[in-house]
Amino acid sequence: MKIYLASESPRRRALLKKIGVEFERIRPKYQEIMHKGDTPEKYIWNNAVQKAKSVIDEIDEGIIIAADTIVVKDREILGKPKDKNDAQRMLKTLSGTSHYVYTALVVLEKFSNKMEVKIEKTKVEMRKLEEDEILRYINSGEPLDAAGGYKIQEQGAKFIKRIEGCYYNVVGLPIASLVEMLKKFNIKI
Repeated sequence: MKIYLASESPRRRALLKKIGVEFERIRPKYQEIMHKGDTPEKYIWNNAVQKAKSVIDEIDEGIIIAADTIVVKDREILGKPKDKNDAQRMLKTLSGTSHYVYTALVVLEKFSNKMEVKIEKTKVEMRKLEEDEILRYINSGEPLDAAGGYKIQEQGAKFIKRIEGCYYNVVGLPIASLVEMLKKFNIKI
């Protein structure tokens, strides 16, 4: 069965390739929307489901994988920074504290319209950051394309003291959960 990844994320593409999944990337046609009063779970659940559904008419048959990842600190949802100032604000907020990374993962089959959704949550503890290292990191450009303003799998790794939960969830695609979900569609990896 053909697999489609409804995502712009190079990290998600790399992780699927890493575990041997053959797939075709397809650009989702959904703009993420935050509704007043949305919990982190409801926000990412809706975004991931809408990303998957936004491409269903573009394929003849197959499975669509979609996901949405956010960072949450004290009930504040931190998506990708808007600019360098926003990245600096986020990193200062996370510095020396713990936060959570949530990913909503969707697997949708076109033929049956069967859909599985799972939300993964990982606790991340960041060490105390100095202002100059935050600025150096921001000037690298890396934080601008990552929820919460850091990439655990790249230079942002130097900020992380420990995690509780799935590392790949923090990267943006909880691999073990995805493999279990795909089994429900008779796809074995």
